[in-house]
Amino acid sequence: MIEAGEKVLTRPKDRKNRRRLLKMGKFVIRTTAAGLMFSLKAGNGETIGVSEVYNSKAACLNGIESVRTNAAAAALEDQTAGQEAKNPKFEIYADKKGEFRFRLKARNGENILASEGYAAKASCLNGVDSVRRNAPDAAVEEEA
Repeated sequence: MIEAGEKVLTRPKDRKNRRRLLKMGKFVIRTTAAGLMFSLKAGNGETIGVSEVYNSKAACLNGIESVRTNAAAAALEDQTAGQEAKNPKFEIYADKKGEFRFRLKARNGENILASEGYAAKASCLNGVDSVRRNAPDAAVEEEA
């Protein structure tokens, strides 16, 4: 039910805006045996990054808000090239298998989002760019 004064999102009339809305990312909260966690998914459904496990829904929602806030302002620290940056930052690093990964660190140094492994550094950098594009306006959904 729509309450008086609420804004209603309507379908954009032009194709460009309609496509943009259909391709927006989303945060998906899910329950695990250990607690709650979230994934940031791109408009195509691919997972861009995952959170740590939280013990409450409020803490999980705070984590999502932290990703939204920090993603846009985060510097890029490429540890494979010996670069350093201050928090908030995206850290690019190579794991034990030699795959490239990123993690987003908040201003307080906490890890708030981590990626999968990528074979190429360029793909990892695309993942960082995808977080920057998708996180600020991403909807929040709960997995059924």
